[in-house]
Amino acid sequence: MDFAALTEKIVKALVTNQEAVRVKEFPSEDEHTMILEVMVQEEDLGRVIGKNGKTAAAIRTLIQASSSLHENKFIKINFDKF
Repeated sequence: MDFAALTEKIVKALVTNQEAVRVKEFPSEDEHTMILEVMVQEEDLGRVIGKNGKTAAAIRTLIQASSSLHENKFIKINFDKF
């Protein structure tokens, strides 16, 4: 399963400028870990992180639950701005 595409679809539903959303997958030292970097515009970062980080935590939970059903990898998601 393409977790980067799934993460991108979820984040695009939250932001105002959907064309600026970038999700990249980076290699990890551990083969059971995947690192995703989500880049959004500065004004959309608050929407993606949410109050007290609840939206970001919800995104991480959804992706991790999907991973446990398909590939059983630990997925780290980092959110940043352009």
